[in-house]
Amino acid sequence: MKKSPQTSLIHTDYSAPEGFAAFPSAIHHASTVLFRNVAAMRSGDWKEKSAYTYGLHGTPTTFTLEARLAEIEGGAQCLLAPSGLAAISMVDFALLKSGDDVLLPDNVYNPNRELGRWLSSDFGITARYYDPLIGAGIAEMIQPNTRLIWTESPGSVSMEVPDLPAICAAARARGVLVALDNTWSAGLALRGFDLGVDIIMQALTKYQSGGSDVLMGAVITRDRALHDRLSLAHMRLGMGVGADDAYLVLRGLPTMKLRFEAHDAAARKVAAWLKARPEISKMLHPAFEDCPGHEFWQRDFSGAGGLFSVLFDARYTEEQTDRFVDALKLFKIGYSWGGANSLCVPYRIQSMRKHWSGAGTLVRFNIGLEDPADLIADIEQALQTLQAS
Repeated sequence: MKKSPQTSLIHTDYSAPEGFAAFPSAIHHASTVLFRNVAAMRSGDWKEKSAYTYGLHGTPTTFTLEARLAEIEGGAQCLLAPSGLAAISMVDFALLKSGDDVLLPDNVYNPNRELGRWLSSDFGITARYYDPLIGAGIAEMIQPNTRLIWTESPGSVSMEVPDLPAICAAARARGVLVALDNTWSAGLALRGFDLGVDIIMQALTKYQSGGSDVLMGAVITRDRALHDRLSLAHMRLGMGVGADDAYLVLRGLPTMKLRFEAHDAAARKVAAWLKARPEISKMLHPAFEDCPGHEFWQRDFSGAGGLFSVLFDARYTEEQTDRFVDALKLFKIGYSWGGANSLCVPYRIQSMRKHWSGAGTLVRFNIGLEDPADLIADIEQALQTLQAS
């Protein structure tokens, strides 16, 4: 058919030859997905990964990322979301309704806590908080209307490590689902499904991308019926991710384990040095004995990554510890972790927790990929500011 120049700009007779192969996954940009014929359009099911229906429900790029993430976690299905918080929200809205009850650890990721407050105030869903070290004692908190228990291992600020198998066993005995925020271990150092977890959430913003430049989350399951419930919420909430962002995470996956291990090794060196300093009263690093739940970390984990916290001695005021953070040169002030650059953030932990007995200011460190000796030197010079009047 003869076409005008304008039509030729939109419709081309050319198709690239088949047989091209390369290491990177292809980037498929698409909102509209084309069908071979009307029958294919009418038979397509957005819930099935064997066909494509609309860009929001998946392209070869996002399907590839989902499959790889599920495999890393030992899961069977995966759904992508625009952020870690979006993934958490998707789980809550898929599984909870008015009159239901959800349990969250008192050390939960603060946006998850805020979401719990919103569910309570506007949706008639009670959100209650438990001691992260409660273990099997959580059975006493489970009510007839409890539908979901969130866990976080460890807590991403105060670093308590829960007894996941004990919590999961108590939940299973009462027919309650358990969701794990497994972002700290990147799915590499903790096998949540093997410990009894039903749902694993990951913030791919961290180690998976590794570049401090992508926002994305994932929800991974082993049970198909549970996945289908989550898929309905995923569709109804309009969750989707862009192909370029999915590609950036795919590009980061081959080096993730090497980077995670490098973060881990460097963090332990820095933490060991800090632990010996008189300015520090407590080391909150799961690999160190004085971290609450250390015995569960020893039992359940194979690594640690680069994130830990410390408590400064109570003799130092908040003003002094803020001055310490401001004096750091290599460490930058910012949330998140998993990127090449080291970060440091002070927290007003007393205002974040219902029950907190620790004294002194909590400061969280993310150890990046710089030389640990340089990071230690930077901390050492910043500690000198504590002595200034």
